[in-house]
Amino acid sequence: MRIQDLPYPDPGVPDTRSGPRFLWWLWRNQLGGQLKALAWGLLHFVSVSALPFCVGLAVQAAVDRSGRRLALTGGLMLLCGVGIALGDTFLHRAAITNWITAAARVQQLLARKAAHLGSALTRRVAAGEVVAVSTGDVEKIGWFVESVSRFTAAALTVVVVCVGLLVYQPALGVIVAVGLPVVALAVLPLLPRATRRADDQREKAGRATELASDTVAGLRVLRGIGGEELFLDRYRRASQDVRHAAVRSARMWSLISAVQVLLPGLLLIAVVWHGIDLARQGRITVGELVTVYSAVMVLNYPLRHFEEIAMAYSFSRPSAKRAARVLALERSTATDGLREAEVPGGDLYDPATGLLAPAGRFTAVVCGDPDAAGRLAERLGGHPAEPGRSALLGGVPLDELPLDSARTAVLVQDKDPVLLSGTLRDLFDVPASGTMPAADALAAAQCADVLDALVQGSLDAADPMDARITERGRSLSGGQRQRLALARSLFTDPEVLVLDEPTSAVDSHTEARIADGLRRLRSGRTTVVFTSSPLLLDRADRVALVHEGEVVTVGVHRELVDSEPRYRAVVTRETDEELSAADEGILLDALQELEEIEESA
Repeated sequence: MRIQDLPYPDPGVPDTRSGPRFLWWLWRNQLGGQLKALAWGLLHFVSVSALPFCVGLAVQAAVDRSGRRLALTGGLMLLCGVGIALGDTFLHRAAITNWITAAARVQQLLARKAAHLGSALTRRVAAGEVVAVSTGDVEKIGWFVESVSRFTAAALTVVVVCVGLLVYQPALGVIVAVGLPVVALAVLPLLPRATRRADDQREKAGRATELASDTVAGLRVLRGIGGEELFLDRYRRASQDVRHAAVRSARMWSLISAVQVLLPGLLLIAVVWHGIDLARQGRITVGELVTVYSAVMVLNYPLRHFEEIAMAYSFSRPSAKRAARVLALERSTATDGLREAEVPGGDLYDPATGLLAPAGRFTAVVCGDPDAAGRLAERLGGHPAEPGRSALLGGVPLDELPLDSARTAVLVQDKDPVLLSGTLRDLFDVPASGTMPAADALAAAQCADVLDALVQGSLDAADPMDARITERGRSLSGGQRQRLALARSLFTDPEVLVLDEPTSAVDSHTEARIADGLRRLRSGRTTVVFTSSPLLLDRADRVALVHEGEVVTVGVHRELVDSEPRYRAVVTRETDEELSAADEGILLDALQELEEIEESA
C-alpha cells in the first residue's frame, strides 16, 4: 500500500482480543511494506557496519605500503558509502510509508466503528478517550508498527557483525560476542517500571483531554453560571498531574538511555584494553585492532534501535489496548439484519411499553424520566444500543431489518442533535424523500432569525444556503441550533419521524408556531414527539403517558390534565407536596359537600 493509494478499500477485521494482538495484526497486514523496510534497513546497517573493516584494511595496507590494496579498500569504502546513502534514503521512505499507512488503517477502523455504533459509542466510551485514541494513540501505534522492521534489521546486523568479528579476529570477537547481548538486554529489568510510568502518564493525559473536551462543550453554560474558574482550576490540577507523570516517565527513560551509553562504553574500553595487550604481544596487527575498535564504535548506532523499540512498545501498548477496546465494541443487534431490505409501513408499536403510534397520526409521549424517554425513542428507531424487544413497524420487527432500511423507515432525532461545520447547504445534504423543500422545513422550524444570524456571520454569502455554520454550531444559541436540527429532520421527510424534546430550548411563542408548523408539515405522516410541553401536547392527535416503563393511559391533552394526576404532575411540574395538598383539598371539598347535603336532608 502506497500513501497515494489511501484510504484502504477495506481496512480489514482487526484482532481486538488484546493490545499486543492488535499490534501483531497491524504488522501482519503490512507484511509487504515491512519486508521492504527490512531489506533497505539491512543494506543501510550492513553498509555502515562494513566501514570499520574497510578502515582496518586501509590502515593495514598503509602499514604494509601496499598501494593496490589501499586502492581496493578505497573502492570498497565508496561502495559502502553508496549502500549507506541508498539504504538510508529508501529505509526512511519505507518507514514513513509504514507509519502513515498503519495510522490510516487504525483511523479508518475507528471511523467505521463510530459509524457502526452511532450513539452507542459515547455511551460506552468517554468522548475524551475516543479523541485520545483517534489522535495521539494512532501516532504511537504507527510508530511501533513502523519501528519493528528497523529494529529487526538492526538486530540482524548486530548478529552479522558479531559473527564477522569472530571469524576475523577470534580473540577480540569473543569479547564482543559476549558483551553485546549483555549491552542489548541490560535495559530489560528497567522496562516494566518504565512501561507502568508511561501507562500512568497516558491515563492521566486521557483524563485531562476528556476534561478539556467537556469544558469546551459546556463553555456557554459555564459562563452562564460563572463556573469558568472552577473548571479552569480542575484542568490546571489535571494538567499538573500529567506533567508530574511525564517527568517521572522521562526520568526512567533517561536512565535507560544512560545505560545504553554506559555499557557500550565499558565494552569498548574492554576491547581496546585487551586489544592493545594482544597487539603488544604481536598476536594481532594494528589494522585488526583498528577494525575491531571501529566495529564496536559503529555498533552503537544499530544498538540505539533496541532502546527505540522498547520505548515504542511501552508507549504503544496502552494505546493499542485502548484502540482494541473501542474497536471491540459491538451493537446489540446485527446491522445486516435477518430480513431482506424493505421499508415497511403501518403503525409503530413498542411491545416493551405498549406504546402505539397509529400510522399517519401525530402522537405525543409524556414520560417523567428523561433518560427512559431517550431509551424509548432510540428503541422506536430500531437497532438500539441496549438489547431488548424490538419495536414493530407494520408488524415488522425493525431490529430484523438491515440498518439502512430501518433508518430510512424511521428517523429518530435525539435531544442533543449535532450540527457539523460547513455551509447550510451541506447541513441539508442528507438522504431525503426529495418531496420536501428545504425552505418549507426551515419555515416550519421557525428558522428565519437563524438564517439572518448565519448570513451576518458570513459576509461572502448572498444566499442563506451558502452561509457557514461553525463547529457544532457554537456561534448559534441553543434554541437556534435546535431549530436548525429540527428543520433538517423535517427536510428528510421520513415515513415515521421520532423527535425527543425538539423545542426544549425555545421560548413559548416560537414553540407555539413550531407546533403548528410541525402538525401542518407532517400531516398524513406518522410523527412521535417525546415532550412535556403543553403547547405541543395540545396539537397532538393522541397523547400517551409512560409511567415506570409502560403506557398507563392514552387520550388527548386537555382530558388527561383534568383526569390523570400523574400526567398533570409531569406537564405542570407539580411537586409531590403540591399534588398531595391538591388531593387533600379535593377531599375536603367533597366532605364539605357531603355535610351540606346531610344538613339539607
